[in-house]
Amino acid sequence: MQDFEKFLKNNLPKVDTFHPDYNQALADMLLAGGKRFRPKLLLSIVEAYKPLLVESAMYPALAVEVFHTYSLIHDDLPAMDDAPLRRGKETLHIVYDEALAILIGDALNTYAFEILSKSPFRDDIKVELIKLLSVNGGVGGMVLGQAIDLYYENRELQLSQVKELHICKTAKLIAASMQMGAVIVGMDRDAQQKLYDFGIELGLLFQVQDDILDIIQNEDEAGKPTHHDENKNSFIKLLGLEGSIDYANNLAKELLNRLDNMDRVLKDSLNELLISYIHRHISR
Repeated sequence: MQDFEKFLKNNLPKVDTFHPDYNQALADMLLAGGKRFRPKLLLSIVEAYKPLLVESAMYPALAVEVFHTYSLIHDDLPAMDDAPLRRGKETLHIVYDEALAILIGDALNTYAFEILSKSPFRDDIKVELIKLLSVNGGVGGMVLGQAIDLYYENRELQLSQVKELHICKTAKLIAASMQMGAVIVGMDRDAQQKLYDFGIELGLLFQVQDDILDIIQNEDEAGKPTHHDENKNSFIKLLGLEGSIDYANNLAKELLNRLDNMDRVLKDSLNELLISYIHRHISR
């Protein structure tokens, strides 16, 4: 992923302005690090089937990471989770102010689609990539999940509703990253759907793991505030810690079974990335 980090640094949003903080604020959260999980998924699929396209695929991989970073900036705002720390750094509304943090999130949201528009693919491929990111990140995807999450704080949901919440808020963007990789390498619709479905299950596992780690990690380990979700409809709140670990173990087992049934080249490429994530909730 060194090539991705280099590509990110070379393609940071920057404008000619006399605003004293704008360009630095645009870069802060992108340069703060993070797992880069979503771009890694996309690039792993491209690397498996068409390694010569990896350089071109850096554009949609960066678009996904920029879009995800916008969502984190907004997620941390005082009107939402009011978090002072993200990726081990102070959040933008702490470093600057809330208004600039909102605007930087807005700017990164739109910059993600600017990056996609510049990607060196045929127009029909670019349109499909733009559609996948917008559908899964927008009205019926991540934004809807965030709206449900906030509205139902301190209101109890059933497990099926919590799953729907987190499928929208977390899993759809992960699934979209996988399908975007599939589009780039020219997979047929059935193969794309299978990868998307795998991504939904992976996203659910990711969220259950985050809920578990919120309980068992401290702030320094997590790089963000922990024990911060008491009022949220988390899996911990519904299932308890041990129940959530059992739930995550079952999801992990199902994902490993699906991974085993993939063709060898894709399995090998994804396995290298996923093996460190699938059991991260039990690496205590």
